[in-house]
Amino acid sequence: MTGTERRKAREMAMQMLFQGEMGRQTPDEVRKTFWMARGECEAETRGFAEDLYRSATLRSEEIDGLIETHARNWRLERMAAVDRNVLRVAAAEMLAYRSTPFPIVINEALEIARRYSGPESVGFLNGVLDALARELVGRI
Repeated sequence: MTGTERRKAREMAMQMLFQGEMGRQTPDEVRKTFWMARGECEAETRGFAEDLYRSATLRSEEIDGLIETHARNWRLERMAAVDRNVLRVAAAEMLAYRSTPFPIVINEALEIARRYSGPESVGFLNGVLDALARELVGRI
């Protein structure tokens, strides 16, 4: 899978998390309606998006705890929904795909934030993800 396809999968995982949060849907409902509206895509891209989404939803308590620990003085509910879900996808990838170097995960998350979020969010997200990555490296 190319880097472009991996970024597309990360974006789709973030969009699924966003959809679930805004629509108050279960993960299964999100997957069903997301792919119906989205249409077909490469099987590998869809598989990676599904894996990230599944990891983010199954480990949501752990991921949200990590984010809150490293988002000094920011509670998740006060963050912009896009920012919150970009962080969740990146954290899920760091936890589930240890073979992907953390700087790549962070850079990809920041590129997605540049596309979907405000410019002021990029620095904040970078700081949170950098601190989170340092903690996870310490666990290895």
